[in-house]
Amino acid sequence: MTPEHSILSRFWQSSEEDSQLRLQTIVRLRWLGVLGQLVAIAVVALVLDFRLPVGWCLFLTACSAWLNVYLAVRFPARHRLSSRLATILLCYDILQLAALLYFTGGVQNPFTMLLVVPVTVSAATLPPRNTMALALLASVATAVLAVTHFPLPWYPSAPVDHPLLYDLGIVTAVVATMLFMALYARRLTRESKLMSAALTATELVLAREQKLHALDGLAAAAAHELGTPLSTIVLVTKEMQAGLPKDSALSEDVELLRQQALRCREILQKLTRHPTEQDPLHGNISLQEMLEEAAGPYMGDGKPIHIFVHPKSGTTGAAQEQPLSARRPGVLYGLGNLIENAVDFARVRVDLTGEWDQDSVSVTLTDDGPGFKPEIMDTLGEPYVTSRPEGARKSTSKAGGLGLGFFIAKTLLERSGAKVALENKEAPQTGAIVRVVWPRDAFEAGAELSGPGTALPRPQVRVTTVEVYDR
Repeated sequence: MTPEHSILSRFWQSSEEDSQLRLQTIVRLRWLGVLGQLVAIAVVALVLDFRLPVGWCLFLTACSAWLNVYLAVRFPARHRLSSRLATILLCYDILQLAALLYFTGGVQNPFTMLLVVPVTVSAATLPPRNTMALALLASVATAVLAVTHFPLPWYPSAPVDHPLLYDLGIVTAVVATMLFMALYARRLTRESKLMSAALTATELVLAREQKLHALDGLAAAAAHELGTPLSTIVLVTKEMQAGLPKDSALSEDVELLRQQALRCREILQKLTRHPTEQDPLHGNISLQEMLEEAAGPYMGDGKPIHIFVHPKSGTTGAAQEQPLSARRPGVLYGLGNLIENAVDFARVRVDLTGEWDQDSVSVTLTDDGPGFKPEIMDTLGEPYVTSRPEGARKSTSKAGGLGLGFFIAKTLLERSGAKVALENKEAPQTGAIVRVVWPRDAFEAGAELSGPGTALPRPQVRVTTVEVYDR
């Protein structure tokens, strides 16, 4: 299982089973509620001089305060509650508030809307089944408060007595608000988790690429360091051969040692033959080479990849020269992922076109497959949005089949300064079109134009067209 798939599995497991509610959060919310309840009781009883069962109200408020004290003593502040315990505590909050409302006017009390709060907290932190149970409890409590409650604390000369139909309207409003807030909080939390998991997977991909580049650098360093002692061994064995008699029993052994040392030196020379390739992060690469390198791993999938590289029509002067870019692993990974998707969906062929002018550099990828589904066209590129059927992935080396690979590719390309656009071919043709466009300054950023690099010499002709077929 790849790191990206592991992150996804952990996300689904945590989203369905674990609670994201910390003890510190629920304790602080309840202290805020206790403070608000005490202020409301004091204002109603002392300032407005309304009659209400102060004893019962203070008792219920004190229960919440003592519960907070117990939780603070029993658990550490950063303790993460289990789903069951968190649900029980939120149930208590609903029942405690419902009891307070029962003694202070029921649904006629404007603070009835606070019954929405525990359900919203649950929607953001607990599994859906727990939230549904809490929403049902809050709805039942609101309905009961509509038909039975103490009188609303009010002026004795003008008591408040709403019609039952009006109270039922308040119940409906509370339930509707509860559902809306719960769904909205759930959606925001889910999107936040998806984005967090996707960005973590992106960081893992980049870290893996950096490790590969580090290994390349270590190989080059090893080749450089081992070159001198191997040359010394070859020289010493040659001198030993010259000093040994022709019929000596050691001659064959010395010759074998010399041949093996020469072989090791040849292997190291292969590693250092193109020294600029040992550190791709600091090498230059032309647009043509970039496309060939990105498409290289997918040439053997049975569908030809045609690569065309040329200036845009009307480009004149120095702008005709093929642009160079610093070798950026993120860009190569992103283009490779797009090419891989095109090869997977294509029926016969894939076309990859690189163009440039004085202002921009663009890469257009087209295939002859079914194209993008219209219903996901606008959301494709977000985490876990994909048109690929589950299990249709040919390999599991990347986060394919989940929409995560395309998200990573799009993120890396956009981070390099590019804009990624998707569209389908016009009927009667079928197929998808992906355009990646950089401002030319952003594409060439970091390239050492006069320094070492792996790029081919810039073409001297006005138009360069290159086709690379499946080999």
